[in-house]
Amino acid sequence: MAPSECARKKHDELFPGHVSTLAVTDPELIETFDNFAFDEVLRHASLNVRTRLMVQLAAMIACQALSEYRVMLGAALTVGVSPVEIKEIVYQAVPYVGMAKVFDFIHATNDVLTERGVKLPLPGQATTTPETRMPKGLEVQRQIVGDERVDRLYASAPADQQHIQRFLSDNCFGDYLTRSGIDIPTRELLTLSMLVALGGCEAQVKGHVAANLRVGNDRGRLIAVLTQLLPFIGYPRTLNGLRAVDEVVAP
Repeated sequence: MAPSECARKKHDELFPGHVSTLAVTDPELIETFDNFAFDEVLRHASLNVRTRLMVQLAAMIACQALSEYRVMLGAALTVGVSPVEIKEIVYQAVPYVGMAKVFDFIHATNDVLTERGVKLPLPGQATTTPETRMPKGLEVQRQIVGDERVDRLYASAPADQQHIQRFLSDNCFGDYLTRSGIDIPTRELLTLSMLVALGGCEAQVKGHVAANLRVGNDRGRLIAVLTQLLPFIGYPRTLNGLRAVDEVVAP
């Protein structure tokens, strides 16, 4: 089965002049994958190409696909995802995926940007200080999660876990989600993509399906994201993500 005309065209747009080594050693697999990922799946692509590449990069960090991340990072830069946006995807992965897993992706990102002539460090995107991170983080947390949900989290946490709730407000939201460079609705799509790709985060996935709805990402947009993640994260985690969408918001 040869690559379709659409698959070849889309592949060339993302990777101009590049011939995959796997196309030489494993042509049947690559033809099947490219026809699926760059033709069949893209027929359901209601996301613009920049958003599609951004959520795919977020998912690749979460599932530790470092080699594929480097390849798709080049594609993202080719279609106009900015270096600042790339860095913000990586930084946002830290509170959701953990620095231990993100560390190598930071270095890989720096390598690719440097190879493309991007001067580092990039302009800072922080909008909080040590004094404002808690109130501003709590404000963004309430915007994304909802006042009632945040109040319940604080009220239900045992005394010996209250510090974790504060960490969520001042660190996760205050240090990361308040940053500029990417808007809140897009950041929520990134968070959902990371959580689905991680696996084993069903409660958090449902929580962030609801959060996405709060910031304006409707059911159709969430299904569009999961559709574009499918070729890279596989069916089990994609189906778990779709189940979470169904449980939170009916068709």
